[in-house]
Amino acid sequence: MELKVISENGKAAASVNASDDLFGREYNETLVHQLVTAYQANARSANSKQKGRSEIAKSTRKPFAQKGTGRARAGMASSPLWRGGGKIFPNSPDQNYTQKINRKMYRAGLASIYSQLVRDGRLSVVDALSVEAPKTKLLAQKIKAMGLDRVLIITDSMDENLYLSSRNLPNVLVVEAHQADPVSLVRFPKVLVTRGAIAKIEEMLA
Repeated sequence: MELKVISENGKAAASVNASDDLFGREYNETLVHQLVTAYQANARSANSKQKGRSEIAKSTRKPFAQKGTGRARAGMASSPLWRGGGKIFPNSPDQNYTQKINRKMYRAGLASIYSQLVRDGRLSVVDALSVEAPKTKLLAQKIKAMGLDRVLIITDSMDENLYLSSRNLPNVLVVEAHQADPVSLVRFPKVLVTRGAIAKIEEMLA
């Protein structure tokens, strides 16, 4: 498979050969959904705590007589059926939200995402991307000249000037090839990959 390489003004300059297994795979929506869901679940922290029935600071005395009041019988005010009572199944900070994804599934899911990006015309390749100084304005001008706006930039190695220049751009994220996650790949409308990063991605997902 050939991927188009664009110049700094966004015009097609050349092409680069890429693996068909990585960039020409059929889209597996079920696998991609599982991959994205698991990635978000694994980033979730269990920091919610609710009180159960035994933890509520209320008297254990019977609120009123069992019979004769006409009301439903009640044993104590900490009942989950009452306002201010304990939760039946309270959230615990010990809860584990992680989901396991096999390595083979993860690689196949990423390959499916990359292949769909190519089919949709959302993935572009550039020979290299760098800025002369760590200035947001310089990177913003380069991205605009390429005809891009909201973009995920994947590089083979992190350039400090490029990283510092991107921090104040809310719609731009710069990552190395091994840091490209499924959520970012799906979320950004455009993905810009350096030629060196293509080789690294093929090496990782082969």
